[in-house]
Amino acid sequence: MIQSNIAPNGMAVTPHHLASESALAVLRKGGNAIEAMVAAAATIAVVYPHMNGLGGDSFWLIVPPEGEPITIDASGAAGSLANHEFYQGMDRIPYRGPKAALTVAGTVSGWQEALTVSETLGYAPASVAELLDDAIHYAASGMPVSGSQSAASAAKQQELQNQPGFADIYLPGGQAPDAGSRFTQPALADTLKTLASEGLDSFYRGALARRIARGMESLGMPVTLNDLQAHHAKQKAPLYLNHSAGTLYNLAPPTQGLVSLAINGITDRLGLPEAGEVDTIHRIVEATRQAFTLRDHWLTDPREMQTEAQDLLSAEMLDSLASAIDLQHAAADAGQRDPGDTVWMGVIDKDGMAVSFIQSIYHEFGSGVVIPDTGILWQNRGAAFTLQKDHLLTLAPGKQPFHTLNPAAARLKDGRVMVYGSMGGDGQPQTQATLFTRYVLQNQPLQQTITAPRWLLGRTWGDSSESLKLESRFSHDTVDALKKMGHDVELLSDFSEATGHAGAIVRHVNGMLEGASDPRSNGSAAGF
Repeated sequence: MIQSNIAPNGMAVTPHHLASESALAVLRKGGNAIEAMVAAAATIAVVYPHMNGLGGDSFWLIVPPEGEPITIDASGAAGSLANHEFYQGMDRIPYRGPKAALTVAGTVSGWQEALTVSETLGYAPASVAELLDDAIHYAASGMPVSGSQSAASAAKQQELQNQPGFADIYLPGGQAPDAGSRFTQPALADTLKTLASEGLDSFYRGALARRIARGMESLGMPVTLNDLQAHHAKQKAPLYLNHSAGTLYNLAPPTQGLVSLAINGITDRLGLPEAGEVDTIHRIVEATRQAFTLRDHWLTDPREMQTEAQDLLSAEMLDSLASAIDLQHAAADAGQRDPGDTVWMGVIDKDGMAVSFIQSIYHEFGSGVVIPDTGILWQNRGAAFTLQKDHLLTLAPGKQPFHTLNPAAARLKDGRVMVYGSMGGDGQPQTQATLFTRYVLQNQPLQQTITAPRWLLGRTWGDSSESLKLESRFSHDTVDALKKMGHDVELLSDFSEATGHAGAIVRHVNGMLEGASDPRSNGSAAGF
């Protein structure tokens, strides 16, 4: 079994090793975990473009050494022109093209807000230019195409090649780039240089914002300059779960952080520390169904929520959900929402500042639309809206879409602090529950919790099946037992990206930092 990495002074885990090294470089120079994460976020926006980018959203969960955690919602709302009339004649919002690119991109505002938090916590202002230096270099001079990007480009070529600006950048020579080939993004490099010289806020208010807005207007997108100028990332209190092992934290709506916490709250009542493999999978899957039902009944833009999300994590609610689970038989499938591509990253510094972070453009390559003269690939997160009237997720200008994104953290009763998460849409809360269960409740080694075979209840990319999908490394006995319990089982490859790119960092009581990354990704756990 591959061992996790342990280091005394700083640790970064990302799904691309170059992003891990960007974070580590900041830590080595004495920067804190927030600053290191901004550097990693900028780099990974360049080197993993099918998963995330400047045209997407992000969420932060910052756990300082002392005091309450802080979250940042850096997600954008629907543009002011994104109304039902804009989609007249359509029965749903498309997943690709300018009409899919209907929300403001919030992630850059999150970088800025996080650096503001850093200063509030007493750290000297960071140099944005230095934090973006690696990202600018990789965009201008080139970086090696990952196997994941190459495969995604080939799989989606027919779907995306005619979207504005896509082929010019992401299909060099008209073909999907080979893994290991040099990939440059000069227009994106220029945009990053502008952010470095004029400040991150120039993305929303300044000459860069005006250039982005002109490009959006020329493409017929429903997002305007006024929409960019009105956007600001928001600091919020986290959701929390009082668990037998400690306090777990996640993000409030419009994310599905509630789902991740609810799964762990439900399974805390189901005897997982003593459960074997089959019972562990069954109980987490059944808790997932219950949590999805909770989500689909309540979660939307926080301004339209009919109850406080924290109240849905009450002991009474979790008792009720747990009591509805049959420990021997699978229930009918709960409704699933769409899968998505994302990156989770974590950093903990020498002082114990911990950051759990997630950044996304929703589907692979988002909307497929590149804003002219910027190199910015825009997200399609707004496709999570519905055109049905009087629906929880019905489209409205200025409304925040539902987000699968949710970075996690925990302060354990024994003094350890853990940040963890994964990409993968509806798979995110399932993978989070799996990592937490294996590591904290069943005392498995940290790297083993990530490397060991995983599962996914629900759809994968381009797949309408809502079966229970298992990596084929599970034994025949486990598969057969789950089928006998009533699960509709399908098998994936041995190490399937469909089950996510997971990662985790633990700060032990003695101050040592332990990091583990996912062999399903191109990432690393880098420490010093």
